[in-house]
Amino acid sequence: MALMPVSDALAAVLAGTEPLAEEVIPLADAFHRVLARDVAARRTQPPQAMSAMDGYAVRAADAAKIEAELHLIGEVAAGRPFAGTIGAGEAVRIFTGGVVPDGADAVVIQEDTVADGKRITIKESAIVGRHIRPAGVDFREGDVLLRTGTRLTERDLALAAGMNHPSLPVRRRPKIAILATGDELVMPGTAPGPGQIVYSNGFALHALARSEGAETIDLGIAADTLDATTCGIRRARDSGADILITTGGASVGDHDLVKPALEAEGISMAFWKIAMRPGKPMMHGRLGAMRVIGLPGNPVSSYVCAFLFLVPLIRALSGGSVIHHRRERAVLGRNVGSNDAREDYLRARLEVREDGALVALPVNHQDSSLLANLAAAQALLVRAPFAPKAEAGTPCEVLRLPA
Repeated sequence: MALMPVSDALAAVLAGTEPLAEEVIPLADAFHRVLARDVAARRTQPPQAMSAMDGYAVRAADAAKIEAELHLIGEVAAGRPFAGTIGAGEAVRIFTGGVVPDGADAVVIQEDTVADGKRITIKESAIVGRHIRPAGVDFREGDVLLRTGTRLTERDLALAAGMNHPSLPVRRRPKIAILATGDELVMPGTAPGPGQIVYSNGFALHALARSEGAETIDLGIAADTLDATTCGIRRARDSGADILITTGGASVGDHDLVKPALEAEGISMAFWKIAMRPGKPMMHGRLGAMRVIGLPGNPVSSYVCAFLFLVPLIRALSGGSVIHHRRERAVLGRNVGSNDAREDYLRARLEVREDGALVALPVNHQDSSLLANLAAAQALLVRAPFAPKAEAGTPCEVLRLPA
């Protein structure tokens, strides 16, 4: 099978994707969930004109001249409005958040007055509307302020609360089952035997999926047998997973059993080799509604492929308005060699020059097994197939990795 271009592989992964079902959840549980419908305000904010400062509510015409004296007739505090109307020559003591009384059209802050019992003297001229928050200055009932596809931030939750929504309609979280394969893998904290290595891929994959709002199911490590691999695939299907992620066993060696196990279970393979580095032996297919991504076993390859393909798939299933990673312009911080037929994703650190230019510095060693360099990287430097060698200072494109 010819190597599939990265753009075609991503299109295949996303083909036919529809957002998952809607559910209504309490506002307190909605952080980083994705809205399934537009959300409109249920109230006007503020509902009435409010004072922005502590001072005195007045008629601007009465307080236009310095040394003007006004008669104090009452007090307003937040949550305790004044029942009367301010007339000529009158003022009401008002505190921040208090409703501006009828008849008043300005607030003179307390620092610009001198109070003497029931009389105040104006020391700074009042201006109509000064220090008053008009009704509806924030939003009005019926205003659509949160849109379908928004991944809700803490600021969005505050807005939704102010709009008087105790719950919100969101998309169901995608459920991701993660299955590792390989006789050589042992869990962290275990003393590896001869030829064994400590399992690391799954910890990054679970964290990456959860950071995008997905639920994850840990299917553990399957031995390098067809039965064990098949059992893991069936457990993913029985769990109701929307996506099965396998890691390892994706190549074509005698002990790479993921592809035959998937095919034996009836999974239709869309591709199983991509023209990219790292990550050439990646697979994708479908088993009914469950999508399958078979990641390579090398930890850098596993992570880079998950970042490039799993993250957009999670976003699409979540109904997000932003699906794809955004490429940023940068300049090379050091020389790079020419590229072959595969699209290259070099791990790189980022710096900002004095002139504001973003500089991408590829790490020294790009081997797909090097976890320390992956952890130190802040971005993937994208090199197109057959790109010629380039010197430091040449424009380039980068994809920022999660911070």
